[in-house]
Amino acid sequence: MLYFILGLVILIAGYFTYGRLVEKILAPDDRDVPAVTMHDGVDFVVMPKWKNMLIQLLNIAGIGPVIGVILGIKFGVIAFLIIPVGNIIGGAVHDFVSGMMSIRHNGANLPELIRLYLGKKFYICFSIFMSLVLMLVVAVFINVPANLIVGIAGAKSYFLWVVAAIFLYYIAATLFPVDKIIGRFYPIFGGLLLIGTLAIFVKMMIECCGEPSLLCESKLFAATKFSSGKMPLLPMLFVTIACGILSGFHATQSPIIARTMKSEREAKATFYGMMVLEGIIAMVWAAAALVMYNTNILLMKETPNTVLAKITEHFLGSGFGTITILSVIILAITSGDTAMRSLRLSLAEIFKVGQQKIAPRILLCLPLIAIITGLLIWSNRDAKSFGVLWNYFAWGNQVLGATTLTAATVYLAKEGKCFLITMVPGMFITFVVTTYILWISPAHGGPVGIGLDLQISYVISLILSAAISGYAIWRAKQEA
Repeated sequence: MLYFILGLVILIAGYFTYGRLVEKILAPDDRDVPAVTMHDGVDFVVMPKWKNMLIQLLNIAGIGPVIGVILGIKFGVIAFLIIPVGNIIGGAVHDFVSGMMSIRHNGANLPELIRLYLGKKFYICFSIFMSLVLMLVVAVFINVPANLIVGIAGAKSYFLWVVAAIFLYYIAATLFPVDKIIGRFYPIFGGLLLIGTLAIFVKMMIECCGEPSLLCESKLFAATKFSSGKMPLLPMLFVTIACGILSGFHATQSPIIARTMKSEREAKATFYGMMVLEGIIAMVWAAAALVMYNTNILLMKETPNTVLAKITEHFLGSGFGTITILSVIILAITSGDTAMRSLRLSLAEIFKVGQQKIAPRILLCLPLIAIITGLLIWSNRDAKSFGVLWNYFAWGNQVLGATTLTAATVYLAKEGKCFLITMVPGMFITFVVTTYILWISPAHGGPVGIGLDLQISYVISLILSAAISGYAIWRAKQEA
């Protein structure tokens, strides 16, 4: 229980201390913002700070701080410390800096920021890679909520209809002005998520105060948790729990809100603060999962969706628990639709297609609809296909994070600001994702990969991450 409480303290204290340091380095001021200078009534629209904060939370959260941590806590209570430390010095900094970079460059999307700071050749490769990852995000965040919905309703025969309905909503949310669907309904959805999470936290603390051992590693849990042999903490934990620690997907979402903020001075609360709040949500759900595993160790073998249902039923009962599951479903949907919106915005920027009229928006979305439909058909053939889809999304997501932090390092160094705040977490996440790609293989209990020895993977990844960081500093000096 001590690790859990300490982790929450780190998150809250980190926002007011390290978050303040990062804000001082980035120096938000009163200059005109894109929502004012480039107002178009579609993507550049001024919205209230509280609304932007809730929208940003739902955009970045996905299912990571719920489903991801239900899996991630199987590495043990060390996750209660890794989540907050990684969040404060890694994920929250990543979101804050990428958001500020977008604001300072007229609401630019991630590919354009990569072009500006890592060069045109890298930009071309990155744009293709990011588009593929976002299409995987859309497909994953259609399938997962669809499975949860049919599970609650007990109507698996209607799965394809639910998939179609979610996909149609994504298309509508992508095409409509940001304040018509996203700006109107997201704050309500965000409120549901926060209320459900708070209710679980209160009920869990009441139960654990009487039995603190529920938030510790029991003998049965310790014997069943992921071992360092088959599932090494490094890199597997940081790929399993992205949302909550550090997630590259967030940098594709920050420009959406960078285009709706009325002042740069809102950036710390909106970008850094919402990532910290996501970390708190992740901590609560991870703790709830640990309680359930200690209560019934057989749940360690069940799917995350099953454990999610057990958590809500145990702490909230069938009525309010169902509402909380619905909020988790909404969490997935509200990241899937903005992933597709980010795709439209990025393609519009790449091909210089105006988005004020509906016709160009539809034309940009047509090929996306066709490709994502193909991914959905393929991934729903069997569970194995979906597992492959999820895996590529998981490591592709962290490649986005490593690239964003490298570009941010160039940006800060070029501006003569302290670039260590992005270079250090950038080196770490580059090390993590490179190690994962080099090590993972069917022989190591995962999907297709290179399959090198873990120690050799560590050495190669360390050299590569140091080389990339050195390149970032060199490029910044050349640019300056």
